[in-house]
Amino acid sequence: MKKKVVIGLSGGVDSSVAAYLLKEQGYEVEALFMQNWNDTVGLKSEECPFDEDVLFAQMVAKKLDIPFHFVDLSTEYRAQVIDYMFAEYEKGKTPNPDVLCNREIKFDVFLKKALELGADYVATGHYCQKETIVKDGKEIYRLIAGADNNKDQSYFLCQLSQEQLSKAMFPIGHIEKPEVRDIARAAKLASAEKKDSQGICFVGKVDLPVFLQQKLKAKKGKIIEILAHKASEIIPQSTALEDISQPYHFTAQMGKEVGTHNGAHFFTVGQRKGLDVGGKAEPLFVIGTDVVENIVYVGMGHEHPLLMRQALFIPTKDIHFIREDLRPSENCERRYDIRIRYRQPLQKGTIYFKEEGLYIHFDEPQRAVVAGQFAAWYQEGELIGSGVID
Repeated sequence: MKKKVVIGLSGGVDSSVAAYLLKEQGYEVEALFMQNWNDTVGLKSEECPFDEDVLFAQMVAKKLDIPFHFVDLSTEYRAQVIDYMFAEYEKGKTPNPDVLCNREIKFDVFLKKALELGADYVATGHYCQKETIVKDGKEIYRLIAGADNNKDQSYFLCQLSQEQLSKAMFPIGHIEKPEVRDIARAAKLASAEKKDSQGICFVGKVDLPVFLQQKLKAKKGKIIEILAHKASEIIPQSTALEDISQPYHFTAQMGKEVGTHNGAHFFTVGQRKGLDVGGKAEPLFVIGTDVVENIVYVGMGHEHPLLMRQALFIPTKDIHFIREDLRPSENCERRYDIRIRYRQPLQKGTIYFKEEGLYIHFDEPQRAVVAGQFAAWYQEGELIGSGVID
C-alpha cells in the first residue's frame, strides 16, 4: 500500500511544489489547509490574505487532483502562539512566533488532524532536510539545514522533538528556491508566481504596535540616548560568564532624553524604525528597554558598542535538545555553530553547560542579542538543540 502523506498546503509556491513532488514520488497525497487567523487588526494591507491563500491552495489541489481539506485552528493558534506573544512583549521580551507556531501548531495540533485523516506522515514546504540514522538499535532523526543557504528554515524548527520529526517530511529541503519556482512553472501550478508570505506566521505583515495594542496599552515614556563613550562604564570589566552573559543595565541618569515613545514593550533591541527622533548624524538604534520604568534606551550608529554582546544565558528549563542522545553532561563545554536569529550566518562559539543552565560565549561579539528569542546550535549542518535567551 502507498504511504499517505498529508501536506500542509498554504497556497504558497513552496508547499505547492512539495505536494507536487510527493505525488510524483508515488505517495498518496492529501492537502490540508489550516486557517490560524481571521483578524485583520494591525495588518498593513487591507486585502485579506486568508481568502487569497485558500483560493490558491484549492487551485493547486485541483490541478494535482488531490483531496482538499480545510481546518480552522484559530482558537488553538491564539491560545498557544498569540497569547504567548502578548505575554512575552509585556515582560519586555521579544518572542519568535514562527518557532512556536511550528512546535505548537504545525507539528502538534495540525499533525493530530492529519493523523485523523489516516496520514502516515505530514509534510510542509520548509527548506530543511531530515535524515534517519540507527544508533544502539534505535532510529534517530536528524534535522539538517536546507540545501539553499539563503532560504534554510531549520532555525524555525529548532524546538521540534524526535516524536514530531518521526512523522515529518520536507520534500523541497534538498533543492534551491529558483528551482522550486521552475518546477511550479513547469507543472503549471497557480502559485508559481505568487509572492512569498512575510511577517508573523499565519497572521501576515503587521504594524506591530497596532497589533499589540489589542492587549497592551499605549503608555507615553522617555527615549534616553546613551553615548558610545559611556559603554566602558556599563559593559562588565569581569570576564566571568555569569557577568558577561547578562543584558546591560541602564538608568536614565546615564544618558539624555531625546524623545518620547508610546510604550517600551513595543520596542526591541536593535530596532531602528519607529523612534521618530531626528537631527542625529547617524540613525538611532534601541540598545535596551525597561518596561517597569517605561524607558527606551537608544544609541547612535549601527556599531554602537552597547548593541554588542559577547555571551548569553539560557536557563535549564528553557533548554531543548532535538538530539537528546547528544545532550552533554553538566560542567562541560562544547564547540558549536550558533544562530540567534533567522537567516543569520552561523557564528562560532563555545557552550558551557552548568547546573543552572548554559552559557554561550561567541568567538566574536554579537549584535542585538534579544531576550525571548531562540538561540540554536548546530554541528556540521545538523541542528542539535535550542533555547530561549534570558
